[in-house]
Amino acid sequence: MSLMPFDDRDGSIWMDGKLVPWRDAKLHVLTHGLHYASGVFEGERVYGKEIFKLTEHTERLHQSAELLGFKIPFTVAEIDAACDQVVAANNIVDGYVRPIAWRGSEMMGVSAQQNTIHLAIAAWEWPAYFSPEARMRGLKMRISDWARPDPRTAPTRSKAAGLYMICTMSKHKAEAEGYHDALMLDWRGYVAEATGANIFFLMEDGKLHTPDPDCFLDGITRRTVIDLARRNGYEIVQRHIKPEEMVQATEAFLTGTAVEVTPIASIGEYQFTPGKVCETLMKAYDAEVRRGSDKAALITGSAA
Repeated sequence: MSLMPFDDRDGSIWMDGKLVPWRDAKLHVLTHGLHYASGVFEGERVYGKEIFKLTEHTERLHQSAELLGFKIPFTVAEIDAACDQVVAANNIVDGYVRPIAWRGSEMMGVSAQQNTIHLAIAAWEWPAYFSPEARMRGLKMRISDWARPDPRTAPTRSKAAGLYMICTMSKHKAEAEGYHDALMLDWRGYVAEATGANIFFLMEDGKLHTPDPDCFLDGITRRTVIDLARRNGYEIVQRHIKPEEMVQATEAFLTGTAVEVTPIASIGEYQFTPGKVCETLMKAYDAEVRRGSDKAALITGSAA
């Protein structure tokens, strides 16, 4: 399969206040964010030209930057407007938006107090993260060799670039062994998350159990699905989950901007059967993310 490289495309990317041609969106090799991971980012989905929960993502981008000790020089409203501008400029109907902020190249070293802070926003068409066939069959996962870190050792409540190094390593090993993804435990040995998504289990008590996000990101999609589950009559239990408790789960699924709601068929030795709960929440989430775009289409249609 031939890949379309991300540095050689048509279109525009927003950088530090203006749109620039896609191929001209560059930074210096001695940028602090590249060497010391002093960067934060967001992942957002576009449905029918509308970015789902845009402001929540932008607010989290600011919070992540603050946790890393820097301030983004654009307000939430300005970043929201820039994201919409990028989507429009690239004619994205259904796609993905990636805002990223990082320390520049004025100082090269662990200390970078004087470095300017930069912000870029790109958007591109993005199909389903997993194929429809894989999504309906459920994902095959392994348990990662790497663990989510103790909050005393990393800014775990931020969406910081450096925190994803072990996610890439975990996912690469999983894929090399024929799996779709990997489940990461935390430093205590409790179930945490997948490499880029949160996880839920339907337990034998009929309730949806999900790990307490005390050392990993409390995903915006995770919170959305919790709300949808409650609306559909399911009780949510947030707690520490031991991996051996997965034997008590009948269904399991991931949630995230990219994966949306995707059932799991197995995690190592533990088997699950995607069923009514997975199907209900998949449909509910699909309807929820399209609600804003459908409303916009109705308004546009009536105005026409």
